[in-house]
Amino acid sequence: MPETEFERQVRNLISKGYPGIAGLSDDEFRKQLEPLQERLPHLEYIEAGSPHSSIPFAIVIRNDWVDSEKAIQLVQRQGKSGFSVLDLDDINRFKPIEDIRLPSGSAYLIVDIDTGRETLNVTPNDAIQTITGQNRSPLTLEEGIALITHYPDVLMKNNGFSLLGSRGSDRRVTALWISGGKPKLGWCWAGNPHTWLGSASCRYRAGAESGGQA
Repeated sequence: MPETEFERQVRNLISKGYPGIAGLSDDEFRKQLEPLQERLPHLEYIEAGSPHSSIPFAIVIRNDWVDSEKAIQLVQRQGKSGFSVLDLDDINRFKPIEDIRLPSGSAYLIVDIDTGRETLNVTPNDAIQTITGQNRSPLTLEEGIALITHYPDVLMKNNGFSLLGSRGSDRRVTALWISGGKPKLGWCWAGNPHTWLGSASCRYRAGAESGGQA
């Protein structure tokens, strides 16, 4: 049930200390997320077993509440914490690409998520053409961290994923993969393929406001 999964994700964020980092009490944090829960009956996603996704949705907390450097450190996968090779200044250089319009507010949903198995060993430059050709949208840096915050086991040794929805002024793209058994936020060159690295995407984004879909 979507409501059960939404509650699991809210509890997960609270257990990791997200409300305190955002300067909110647990109850205030829940209150802020309630409008997203009201969107659940209206979400459109492909059920498990589709060629695209078995991950219906994930709650994304934007960096005005919890910055990405802190968020990756709060990721836990098989008892090991995530880490980043990028410092906060470098992370903040990566912004949503022009084609992505994020919902308003400090939290929103990404819907019908694919971790990019079809784009393993495909360069990010080519993968983004595949993704947009399927009427999907590449995940941003924040969205990738949100995904593994709620579903850490989707990050696998032979299936990390690039986050093509965020770019800086150079040829780098950020990516998530397993390094030393830990979730790692790093980067690769946009023109280089990797056998173990795909490119993650979602079908769309849903904000708290009615009709707030991107």
